[in-house]
Amino acid sequence: MSDNRVYIFDTTLRDGEQAPGFSMNIEEKIAVAKQLARLGVDVIEAGFPIASPGDFEAVKRVAQEVRGTVIAGLCRANEKDIERAAEALKYGERARIHTFIATSEIHMRYKLQMDPEDVLQAAVAAVRFARNFTDDVEFSAEDATRTDMDFLCRVVEAVIGAGATVVNIPDTVGYTIPEEFGERIAIIMNRVPNVDKAIISVHCHDDLGLAVANSLTAVKAGARQVECTVNGIGERAGNASMEEIVMAIRTRNDLFGLTTGIQTQEIYRTSQLVSRVTGVYVQPNKAIVGKNAFAHEAGIHQHGVLSNPLTYEIMTPESVGVPSSRLVLGKHSGRHALKERLASLGFDLDDETLNQVFGKFKALADKKKEVFDEDIIIIAEEELMAVPRAFELDYIHTTAGNKVLPTATVRLKRGEESFQDSAIGDGPVEASYNAIDRITGVPGKLLSYQIRAVTHGREALGEVTVKVKFNGITVLGRGSSTDIIEASVKAYINAVNKYVYKKKREEQGADS
Repeated sequence: MSDNRVYIFDTTLRDGEQAPGFSMNIEEKIAVAKQLARLGVDVIEAGFPIASPGDFEAVKRVAQEVRGTVIAGLCRANEKDIERAAEALKYGERARIHTFIATSEIHMRYKLQMDPEDVLQAAVAAVRFARNFTDDVEFSAEDATRTDMDFLCRVVEAVIGAGATVVNIPDTVGYTIPEEFGERIAIIMNRVPNVDKAIISVHCHDDLGLAVANSLTAVKAGARQVECTVNGIGERAGNASMEEIVMAIRTRNDLFGLTTGIQTQEIYRTSQLVSRVTGVYVQPNKAIVGKNAFAHEAGIHQHGVLSNPLTYEIMTPESVGVPSSRLVLGKHSGRHALKERLASLGFDLDDETLNQVFGKFKALADKKKEVFDEDIIIIAEEELMAVPRAFELDYIHTTAGNKVLPTATVRLKRGEESFQDSAIGDGPVEASYNAIDRITGVPGKLLSYQIRAVTHGREALGEVTVKVKFNGITVLGRGSSTDIIEASVKAYINAVNKYVYKKKREEQGADS
């Protein structure tokens, strides 16, 4: 291990996805995992295999399909969990079993109802058992920042002796502050005799808004792995933000003298992908990836930046992949030009997917004078993350006005068959959704509706994200078009298709 290398352990697909409203289906997880590999993260924690059949399948598929990085599965400190994780990870190129148990007095007494010595033995036994399946085993001392320091050092020493290659010191509830956390890591580095046999890792939550600061302080104290998420998503107030940690280490290299393996030019695209998949977009003033991160409105700032960008920009937009020139293709562009542009944007599509993307690109180019990178990315990702289409939009007609009862007529295709119905509503979108409910026979309850312009100008591609509950199952749907009504309908149909797909998979699982 290089002393100046910080390893990035991304838990967007596990801890990030656990947050309410952030769930992803398997296809979306694979798309995000492939982008994380392109970004250059060292470890992708793909899920908690024993948590559900869906989590197991997601970890298995990510292990099978994503190369160039370590794939990790989380498990509690017991043999059943570890065996399940090993089963999901066995097809991976490089696999890590990540096992954990709580070590704080409050967790041991009230949650585990175990004595400290029993917890210590369970931790050692779990690491030893996990080593039967892989040489790469990580152990986490849950709630480490509220754990007695002497006991924590004993646990760290014992699990390293049992074969743990990485030991994680998590601030599980976001309780600590930088000075305190840095001191705790320094004590471990100085007091644990075999600490040089493993990498010390940290995993900080943002309950007090200090996750990134705590992580960076721990790195200065000797930690060499940071566990984080894209956009800082995660349970409660979220996790340490990957992009902030990476760019802090890079921008202040004079202070840290450290490196990561992250391809920083992929940061913005990764952030945008996670936002689209989860339907939760970062606030405009978010560091590194917010839309205002490189915007300058004040006159004195604008003058300074025009004279020399370094006056008000400590990093360039290009360094994190924020596009500067966006115009790329138009309606006269051919398949080869589109394929080349997709490749430059990081997409390697098979012929069938390329054909689908090309058809949508040409349809969009007929509606817009200018097609931007963002438009192409949206189209490509919609195809890559598409579930089987039980229903497809064939035709829509709406009527609305301030003195007209909003109505919609919708025609959907299911295979070779067409189904058409009409309905009314408070507006053209609701009327369209009511018509779709009548056709599919699966009424949905709209929980949230978001719309945003992907690019700029009157012809901007609009993207709609909806959260819909069907028969107690909540799914996220997305759709895009230059027409907002059409984008709204596509998003709702996408949600219907996800529900149908999920139900079918559940039924297949029950039959097997």
